[in-house]
Amino acid sequence: MSATSVLPPPCAVLFVANVERLARFYRELAAMAVVHDEGDHVVLELAGLQLVIHAMRGEPEPASGPALQVREDSYWKLCLPVASIGAARLAAPALGGWIAPSEREWEARGFRACDGHDPEGNVIQLREPASAATP
Repeated sequence: MSATSVLPPPCAVLFVANVERLARFYRELAAMAVVHDEGDHVVLELAGLQLVIHAMRGEPEPASGPALQVREDSYWKLCLPVASIGAARLAAPALGGWIAPSEREWEARGFRACDGHDPEGNVIQLREPASAATP
């Protein structure tokens, strides 16, 4: 067994006001699997990357809809692979998020990408193979 096979998987931790809502958003939007659920945090996984949705104690629930403050100037942006940006764009509003219109998609290094945000205003990027058709 090599040393790298015993290392834990790569992980990002996102601190949020509403664990259940954000876990549902990422789980459904990017087809992530629930690895662990302990109430104050949920661990999701996709293609070897774990995303920990963790409660931030005392954090007020952010406004929703037009009053939501999107955190465009943030120190991180989670980029997730999806089968279809178009399908994710249609699903995002029911999950409390938003994906930019297709006119704002761009291509690089074999993938098509589009930014959006989760229900708490954290900017995300969705990526699909460049050859995928976007409805």
